[in-house]
Amino acid sequence: MELKISNSESTVTVSDDIFSRSFNEPLVHQAVTAYLAGARSGSKANRSRSEVRGGGAKPWRQKGTGRARAGTASSPLWRSGGVTFAAKPRNFGQKLNKKMVKGAYASILSELVRLDCLHVVEDFSVTAPSTKQALARLQELALDSALIVTKEADKNLYLSVRNLPGVEVTEVGGLDPVSLFRFEHVVVTRPALQEIEQWLQ
Repeated sequence: MELKISNSESTVTVSDDIFSRSFNEPLVHQAVTAYLAGARSGSKANRSRSEVRGGGAKPWRQKGTGRARAGTASSPLWRSGGVTFAAKPRNFGQKLNKKMVKGAYASILSELVRLDCLHVVEDFSVTAPSTKQALARLQELALDSALIVTKEADKNLYLSVRNLPGVEVTEVGGLDPVSLFRFEHVVVTRPALQEIEQWLQ
């Protein structure tokens, strides 16, 4: 299929298998869920009764004191005691094979093409860190907010858009399904588009 390059008469040829497939909602949902789960730190931790300090000796004798019997000061019932079901660091990551991941990305990109929300440009760069320049480039495309995808990291472009609400820059290697959904419009440079196509084949 052919994708028109914005503000130009030329087009770029892309694969139908990647940019013209039907939207697979269950697969996309699984990919998004797996990505969000992998982003969780899983670092929550509590100390169990065996890990808190003290508690080795019986606090007082079993009978005759008038107080409730107690066997250890590390009991979860006591202040500064251990936690009953102590949380431990865990990995929330979900396994998703490469074919499923590529299929989910292709499904999202195809939907963006159908909705006319994927804008291909020859180049999206600025000569210096300048919010004004970046805003002018977006206005050329009649956009106020967008995810800008470039082949390689561009420091000038990143510094130029970081103060623009609703605008974000990422390279192909940092592309994720959540960002593709979060932004209504996606601007991708021609070299980045070709690299994405090569990656998803």
